[in-house]
Amino acid sequence: MELSDEIIINAPKEQVYAALNDPDVLRQCIPGCEELVKHSDTELEAKVVLKVGPVKAKFSGDVQLDTAGAPDAFSLTGQGNGGAAGHAKGGADVTLTADGDRTILRYDAKAEIGGKLAQLGSRLIQSTAKKLAAKFFKSFAEVVNEKTPA
Repeated sequence: MELSDEIIINAPKEQVYAALNDPDVLRQCIPGCEELVKHSDTELEAKVVLKVGPVKAKFSGDVQLDTAGAPDAFSLTGQGNGGAAGHAKGGADVTLTADGDRTILRYDAKAEIGGKLAQLGSRLIQSTAKKLAAKFFKSFAEVVNEKTPA
């Protein structure tokens, strides 16, 4: 499954990049996130509860960040295990482009799922993934905008 989108955030690029690396901001924005622990600048551990169709699962997983292109671009890869519900792994490439006082955030993400979740059908999975991504970026934009002085 692949997802890509673009969102405009009313904050300078450096501030958007800093927020994307702030575990407190991410915890607020990730749908169903119960815990997010930053082990290092490139390693995070998350616990997330998600409901996909009739399947509700608690995922625990690890995320690795590759910040070689920062603050213009970075990538992340991760995998999570939801027990009997299944597992997921994937990654995303994110680019940040300054647009005056605003930032254009673009992402291209890929994910693979297995277990019970994979049996739900690709349309349900795809639409749920799109909704979760949209919810994350809407929350993220709101949190960053709140922290930006007018």
